Amino acid sequence: MTSGYGAAVGRRARLVAVAAEPEDLTPRCLRRLAEVADELEVRADLVGDPDPSRLRRHFRGPLTYSLRSARHGGRSTVGPVERRTRLLRAADHYELVDLEAMDDVQPELLAAIPARQRRVSWHASEHAERSGGGCRAGLLEASGRLRKRFAAMSAVPAALYLLVPRSGTHYGSTAPLLLTGLGRTDVTAFASGPVGTWTRVLAPWLGAPVVFGRAGAPEADGMPSVSRLMSDYGLPALPPLSGLFGIAGRAPGGSLSPRLHNAALRELRLPALYLPFKVDRFSRFWRWSFDFGSLGGLPLRGLTVTAPHKESALQVADVAGPDALGCGAANLLWLDAGCWRAATTDAVAALRALALVGVDPSGRRAAVIGCGGAGRAVAWALHEVGARVTLVNRGIAHGLEASSQLGLPYVPLSRFSPAGYALLTHATPLVEREPFPVAAADWDAVVLEMAYRDPPTALTRATHARGLVGIDGWEVLFVEVREQFRLMTGHPMPGTLLPRSICFDPAEQADTHGHTASGEPAPTHPVRREAP
Repeated sequence: MTSGYGAAVGRRARLVAVAAEPEDLTPRCLRRLAEVADELEVRADLVGDPDPSRLRRHFRGPLTYSLRSARHGGRSTVGPVERRTRLLRAADHYELVDLEAMDDVQPELLAAIPARQRRVSWHASEHAERSGGGCRAGLLEASGRLRKRFAAMSAVPAALYLLVPRSGTHYGSTAPLLLTGLGRTDVTAFASGPVGTWTRVLAPWLGAPVVFGRAGAPEADGMPSVSRLMSDYGLPALPPLSGLFGIAGRAPGGSLSPRLHNAALRELRLPALYLPFKVDRFSRFWRWSFDFGSLGGLPLRGLTVTAPHKESALQVADVAGPDALGCGAANLLWLDAGCWRAATTDAVAALRALALVGVDPSGRRAAVIGCGGAGRAVAWALHEVGARVTLVNRGIAHGLEASSQLGLPYVPLSRFSPAGYALLTHATPLVEREPFPVAAADWDAVVLEMAYRDPPTALTRATHARGLVGIDGWEVLFVEVREQFRLMTGHPMPGTLLPRSICFDPAEQADTHGHTASGEPAPTHPVRREAP
C-alpha cells in the first residue's frame, strides 16, 4: 500500500472525504463518495474502527486512519498502550496512518509504519498560537512559530504533513503564509474553526496537495462538506488564480454567494476566487487582509459585507456612493483604479425586484420593517423614487436612530399594523414566523421579503396564502448578486447561468437555514432581539 503526494497534476487537488459520523460509512454514502472523492479518512475517534474490507467493497480509493486525541482537538481519550495497538493494527489495512506530533513519533511506531504510510499532523491546542505585538509583528511572530513547528515535524520522514494552527486574531492567515513560504508539495496547512474555512479552501491553490471535506453535513469545526467544496468552489479543479473576492460577516459559511459568484468566475474564466470570511471585528480584519502575505500573497479585490459590519464597511471606503451615504451603511466594497469604493446593493436589488413584477413605488405608502443596514438602504431607495415611507423596528433605539438619519417617520413594531400600506418590505433575519399579521394587510398590498430560505419563510407562505403579490428573497438575491458581481469584476454575470439550478443543489437540501439577500444567515427559530 502506497500513497504518493506531489504537485497537483493538471491543476487538480486530491479531494479527501472525512467520515465523522457512523452514517458516513453506510454503503449508500460510501458509493456516493466513491464517485467524487479521491480518498477517504476515517475519524476513528468519532466512528470507531470499522472493518476496512467492508469499506473497500464500496470505496476503492486510498484510506486514511485518524485517531485524533483530545489534545489535538479530537475525541479520543484512550491510553498510550491502546493507542499504539490501534495505530499498529491500522497500518496493516490503511494506506495512511495519522501520527500526531510529537506524541506518536516513537521508535516502535516508526519502525512498524514506513514513511510512505505516515501522515504527521499537528492541531494547535486551545491556548496555542497566541498573537503577539502589533498587526504585522504579531503575524510574523506567529508565522515564525509555525515554521519552527514544521521544522520539528519534518525531521520525521512522511508522505504528508498536516498543520492546523488556531485562527486567533490572525484570521488564519499564518497557515497561507506558511504554505507560500515553504515551496513544498507534501504539506497541507489551514486554520481551525469557522474563521479558518477560507484557508481550507484556498490551501490547494497555494501548494497543498489535498483538500478535506466532510462526508456528510458540515459541522461547527469549519470543514465544508465534500459537496459544498465542489458546488461552491469548483474543487478539486484548480484553475489559475491571481486575486480574491469574498463575503465578510459573522456567519458567512451558509451563504449562497460563494456558489453564485464562483460559478460566474469559472464561466468567464476570470482568475479569481470568492471566499467566506467569518469576521468579528471588521476593522481588524480589514488591516489583516492587506498585511504582507496574510491572504496567501493574493490581492483582495472586493467584498460583500453582511451585518453587523455594514457601517464599518462604509467607514473604510475611499469613495462612497449616494446610496451608501444616504443610509449610512455599505454591503459592497470593491477596488477600482487603486481606490476602494462602497455601495449598498440592497437598494438597487429591492427596486429592480419590484420593477420585475411591474410595481412602481412612486406615490405609494410603504412600510419597511427592520432598521438595520438592509432596511435603511431599502427605505432610502423607496423614498428617493417618491414612496411615502414609514420605518418599523422592534428595537426603539435603533428605530429612532434610523428615523433621525433618514428623516422618515418611525413606528415601533409592537404598534404597527400593515393596514393602509400598499408596499410592505421585510428586512430582518426573522424567517420562522410572520413579522407582522399578513391577514391585516390590504387586499392589494405588495409584500417584498428580503430574506431567502428553502422552504419559504413564514412571511412568504402567509403572503401566498392570502393571495397577495409577493416577492421572495430569492428574487432579490439573484438581482443583488448580479449587481455585486458586475461592480466587483467589471463584467456582467453570464446570462447562461441559471441561479436557481445552481442554488438548489440536491446534495445540499438538508441545509434549510434562511439568509438575507446580501448573505446574512437568518435563524430558523423566532428572533427575540433587535434586528441588526
